[in-house]
Amino acid sequence: MYSEDDYLMISGIQHFLFCRRQWALIHVEKQWADNVLTYEGQQLHTRADEPKLREKRHDLLTTHALKVHSPQLGLSGICDIVEFRQDPEGAKLFGRQKRYQPEAVEYKRGRAKWDLSDTYQLLAQTLCLEEMFSVSINQGWLYYFETNKRQKVVFTAEQREDLKKKVDEMHQYWAKGYTPKVKTGKWCQRCSLKDICLPELLKNRSVPDYFQRRLTE
Repeated sequence: MYSEDDYLMISGIQHFLFCRRQWALIHVEKQWADNVLTYEGQQLHTRADEPKLREKRHDLLTTHALKVHSPQLGLSGICDIVEFRQDPEGAKLFGRQKRYQPEAVEYKRGRAKWDLSDTYQLLAQTLCLEEMFSVSINQGWLYYFETNKRQKVVFTAEQREDLKKKVDEMHQYWAKGYTPKVKTGKWCQRCSLKDICLPELLKNRSVPDYFQRRLTE
């Protein structure tokens, strides 16, 4: 069980899967820089992140910007949307006579990715909901603005176990205050932190050589 002081941000899971160094720069060293991709993502989340917005339609309750946490995993964050659907096997909600089954809905600016970063962020939210409401949740939803499609994600036991291992690795870096070196590639050019990270320095070049080359460009 983790104390609140050691909670890591759920949103950081995407950074960690994209690049462990990027995650450490943001969450361990507290450095950040926006680019057009991060700005567009923030703008598209405006309505979903309105915490006072709640809706009820028939047997469905929809809550926006619900804060979630997990003392067992040491994670906390905000779900864009949580849908509570009437279910006799669901959770008891304050002020409601019937029981409801929660499912998280995560909004993304682009389209479905080739990796599991979106899935694992959604799964982390789901694990928090399971712990908070004492229910089992098998699925969640990803909504992509670029394709205007909502995709159901069914979680597997293997994904749950793998995510827990990666979260444990994040906590190890956090506890040590460690920023790892990583393999560089073309993906570095799309990173908003490339001018802070300086991936050129990770290619076995000395610091003086790097700055000398930049000064002569």
